[in-house]
Amino acid sequence: MESALDYHTARALLEWQVELGVSETIGDTPVDRYGLPDKSAKSKKAKAEQVAPVKPKEIDPADLARQAAKAAMSLEQLQAAMGAFEHCELKKGARNLVFADGNPEARVMIIGEAPGRDEDREGRPFVGRAGQLLDRMLEAIDLSRESSVYITNVLPWRPPQNRDPRPEEIGMLKPFLERHVELVKPDVLVLMGNISCHAMLGKRGITRIRGKWDAALNLPTIPMFHPAYLLRQPQAKRQAWADLLELKAKLMGS
Repeated sequence: MESALDYHTARALLEWQVELGVSETIGDTPVDRYGLPDKSAKSKKAKAEQVAPVKPKEIDPADLARQAAKAAMSLEQLQAAMGAFEHCELKKGARNLVFADGNPEARVMIIGEAPGRDEDREGRPFVGRAGQLLDRMLEAIDLSRESSVYITNVLPWRPPQNRDPRPEEIGMLKPFLERHVELVKPDVLVLMGNISCHAMLGKRGITRIRGKWDAALNLPTIPMFHPAYLLRQPQAKRQAWADLLELKAKLMGS
């Protein structure tokens, strides 16, 4: 239907309506908007499907550690894999990765608990007062870290304020320790302290289980007092001496 208004008149009327605040034009025929199909629900659903975030896959640090440890074919590769592992918070607060010390060809592998301040500073296990006592203990049965003993810890990084390692930290890093033992292939394992006994044997109570042969990773294993404990409780050195003699007898008989 043609309008009776000319172009200039129609334009002037349109501009006047815009000035009045008109924002929508309508036709000559009324529209029942209540009768129109509701598209808002579909549009909201489609929009929600488009912007719904994808839930990230949960990371299992222990599984990643297991994969990294399994891929290590040498001690050098294992140390590098541990150094590249970024899922343990202990690493962020530690100065150094404390990997191992001693002779990797040794028959005896000692597993301590976790690095202390001196170990964290030097990057080697058992180098403080407890380490000096350990060296004297080994020397008493004709062993030494230079030739006949290999030493590592359950954890490679120092816990803050020398607190005990937490179960989740041990569980996360245990695959590296197990691979460490597999690569060294010792004849005998020595577990020093409650933490290492719990990690490898699932047992606590070092005063009860010390000196008694057990098995971890299919290897003869003997729990012993940690040298740090002996520094605090020197009366326990007699029992520690008995355990050292037990270790010496085992090595001589095998």
